[in-house]
Amino acid sequence: MPQSLPSHARIVVIGGGIVGCSTAYHLAAAGCKDVVVLEQYQLTAGSTWHAAGAVGQLRSDANVTRLLSESVKLYDELEDLTGQPSGWVRNGSLRLALTPERRTEYEIAQSVAHSFGVEFNMISPAEAAEMVPQMKVSDVLCAAFVPNDGVANPSDITQALAKGARNHGVEIIEGIRVTGCTTKNGTANGVETDQGTISCEIVVNCGGIWARELGRMAGVNVPLQPSHHQYFVTETIDGLARYIPSVRDPDKQTYFKEEVGGLAVGGYEFNPIPFHPDPIPSNHEFRLMEPNYDHFTPLLEGACERFPALEEVGVRQWFNGVEAFTEDGMFIMGEAPELRNYFVGAGFNAFGIAAGGGAGKALAHWVLNGEPPFDLWGADIRRFAPHHHSGRQVLARSLDGQAKHYKLHYPHEESTVCRGLRRSPVYDRLRQAGACFGGKYGWERPNWFAADGSEPKDEYRFGRQNWFPHVAEEHKACRERVAVFDQSSFAKFKLFGSDAVNVLQNICAANMAQEVGKIIYTPILNARGGIESDLTITRTAEDEYFVVTGTGSALRDASYIRSHIAPEQDARLMEVTSGYACLSAMGPQARALLSEIAENDLSDAAFPLGTARDIIVAGAPVTALRVAFVGELGWEIYIPSEFAVTVYDAIKEAGRSHGTADAGYRAIDSLRLEKARRLWGHEIGPDYTPLEAGLGFAVDMTKPDFIGREALMAQQARGVRRRLCTFTVNDPELVLYGKETIFRNGEQAGWLSSAGFGHSIGLPLGLGYVSCETSIAPGWIADGTYELEVLGKRVPAVAYLKPVYDPENKKLSA
Repeated sequence: MPQSLPSHARIVVIGGGIVGCSTAYHLAAAGCKDVVVLEQYQLTAGSTWHAAGAVGQLRSDANVTRLLSESVKLYDELEDLTGQPSGWVRNGSLRLALTPERRTEYEIAQSVAHSFGVEFNMISPAEAAEMVPQMKVSDVLCAAFVPNDGVANPSDITQALAKGARNHGVEIIEGIRVTGCTTKNGTANGVETDQGTISCEIVVNCGGIWARELGRMAGVNVPLQPSHHQYFVTETIDGLARYIPSVRDPDKQTYFKEEVGGLAVGGYEFNPIPFHPDPIPSNHEFRLMEPNYDHFTPLLEGACERFPALEEVGVRQWFNGVEAFTEDGMFIMGEAPELRNYFVGAGFNAFGIAAGGGAGKALAHWVLNGEPPFDLWGADIRRFAPHHHSGRQVLARSLDGQAKHYKLHYPHEESTVCRGLRRSPVYDRLRQAGACFGGKYGWERPNWFAADGSEPKDEYRFGRQNWFPHVAEEHKACRERVAVFDQSSFAKFKLFGSDAVNVLQNICAANMAQEVGKIIYTPILNARGGIESDLTITRTAEDEYFVVTGTGSALRDASYIRSHIAPEQDARLMEVTSGYACLSAMGPQARALLSEIAENDLSDAAFPLGTARDIIVAGAPVTALRVAFVGELGWEIYIPSEFAVTVYDAIKEAGRSHGTADAGYRAIDSLRLEKARRLWGHEIGPDYTPLEAGLGFAVDMTKPDFIGREALMAQQARGVRRRLCTFTVNDPELVLYGKETIFRNGEQAGWLSSAGFGHSIGLPLGLGYVSCETSIAPGWIADGTYELEVLGKRVPAVAYLKPVYDPENKKLSA
C-alpha cells in the first residue's frame, strides 16, 4: 500500500535487505523507535532474496567470529521474538580437505576456533560420509565439523526482522527511491527521495550493491564491487535427509546445502565476472542474470565428483545473482570519515545472511553510541585509503578477493593485484638491493632482502618459508651491527595552532604539555579505557606537534583527531606523509655510522633517548627521533622527500665499514616480538586497556581529565583480569602462526595475538593475553604452568611479563 513520507525521523536506514532490517530491528530494540527504513522496491529485492543462506561462524578475526556468533544467537530465538517463521536450523557444517596443505590449514583453524570459543572438530572421511551418505569421500583426507553452524531462509529471516522492527515502532516504506543526501557543516541531515525529502539526524547506508552509488550522492566512498555469483538448486535426490550438514569443498571450489530434499550447489570461480553498469539499472528488483553455464562448468565437474547423484538429477532453479564484494573479503561498517552521522553497513561478500543478525546489532550500537560494541577494525570503513576512490583499483582488487575465497590461505601471503601504486623515494635503491616488497595501504614496503644469488620472491607454504634465513641475517645485523629500515610509509601529520596542546591533552592519555623536542608515546583511549590509537608525537614548537602513526591507520587516526577539535579551537591537522621519507638506522653501531655523515653531536648527553632534533645528515636538513622500537640504539630520520636518496646513499656508503645491512618489515616483526613491543590491531586495540597491555607507563593519571581516565581509575582500583605476556616454546623447529590457544594449569586462558621466531634467542615466541576470573594477583602469572595448542596438539610454553631480549633495556644507550 502507498505510504506517505514523514517529514522527519531521528534515523533513516536506506535499504531493506537483511542488514538494513537487522539494523532497524536492533535500533528499535535498544529503545530508538524513531527510525524509518527506505526500500526502493520491496524488502529483500536486491541481493538478500537470492542468497544461498548458509551460516558459518569462524573467521580469522576474533570479533568478526563473535559478530557471526551473535547472528546465530539471534536466529535461535527470532521466531519466538517476532512470531514470524525464519527457516533457521542449526544443522552444522563440514569442510573437506583433499590435500595435506588443506589439512594443515584446518589444523591451524582448529586452534583459532578453540581460541575464539567455536566448537571445531577434525573428523575422518568415514565420519563425514556417515553424516552425508550421498557424498563420495574416497579422495578426502579429513574433514572439519562445526556443529553450531546452520542454514536459514534469507527472505524469512529478513521478514522476521522487519516484523520485529515494526512491532517496536519502526516505519518501513517500500517503493521509494533515494536520490540524494542533504548535509550541513559536514554532517548528514536528510535524505532526498523521489517522493520528497526527509530530514534526520543520522543516515545509515545499507544499500547492498547500490551502497557505493548511494555513498557518492553524499560524497562518501564505499569501495565495493558488485559481482556475479552462481548456484543452482536440484530436484529431490533420493535418500537425501533434510538438514544434513552444509558441505564446503574448497579444493574443488564448491559448496552444498540441502534444499527441500535436493541440493543447492554453488562455488567461487578463480575468474569471477564483475557486474558494473553505472548506475545500476532501476529495474533490478528480484532480478537474476542469465545463467553462465560455461563459466560454471569447471565447478560443476568437481561438484558431480563429490555428489554423483548430480549427474542424474534435474535442476529446479538456477541462480546467477549479484553480490557486493570487497578486496579483503570483509564487509564495510562504521561512520564515514568524509561525513559525520553517515554510517555504512554494506559489502558482505556473499555472507550477508551469516553476518546479518550480528552486523545489524553491532551497527545499531555504533550509531547510538558513537563506537562499535567491540573492536571491529577489520570491517571499519576507515581501513581504506584514498586510492580506493579509484574504480579501477576497486574493480581489480575486489575480483581478486572474490577469487581467493576458497584458495589456500598461507601465512604472510601478499596480493599481487594493482601493486606499485605508492613508492618510497628510495624504492629503486631497495629493489636493486634485493628487496622483496609487500603491499600495505597502497605502499610498496620491503618485507625482506634476498642475499646474492637468491630471488626476492615469496614462496608460500605452511611451515618455514623461503625468506626465513634471510630475515635471520637481517635480525642479526640489527642486533650486532646496524640495520637500515625504510619506514617511509608511516602516516605523518602536523597538528598546529595555539590550542593544539589542549586538543591533545583531551584525547591523549600521556601528558602532552612537554618541552619542545620531547617525543611522547601515547595511547588515545575510548570511554571504556580501550586503546583507540597509539601514536608517537613530538612537540616541535610551542604551537606545533609532529604526529606519526601506523601505515594503515592514517585515515582512522586523522578522522579521530579532527573530530575532537572543537569549532572554537585554534588547531588544524595537516597530513604530510608524502612530504617526508623515513629511514631508520638501528643497532649497536648506529651512532658510529651516523656520526660520520651527520654534522651534529649524537652522544647520549647531547641527544638523549626520547628526544628529537633538527640536524644535518649528508648535507640534508632532517628531523631525527631517538627511539628504540626494535630494542637497539637507533634513530628514525624524517627526511624531506627530495633528499631521501642522497641520505640513503650516504648511509649505505658510510655503513660499509660498520657491516650495515638493509632490513625489512619481517625482521622488524621478529625484533619487536623479542622486545614485547605491542602493535595496534594485534596486541592493543579498543578492547584492551593500557593497564592490561602493560602500557601504564604511557598514561599520566595525574592529568585532571582525558578521555578514558575514569575507566582506567576504576580498573586500577579493582585490578586487571588479563595481562599481556610473552610466550616461548623450547623447540626451535616449531612454527607458531598466531591465534594459538593459551592454557594455564590445563585451563584455556587466552590466545596468541602475534607469533614468530626470535632469532636472538633461537626460539619461536608470541605475545598474548592471559585471563583470570578475578583480578590478577602479584605472582599469579609466574605461578602458572603454560601450554599452547599448535596444530591440534598442546606443547609446553613459558610465560614472561618482561621482554625475553634485554629486559633491562641496557642496549638502548650502548
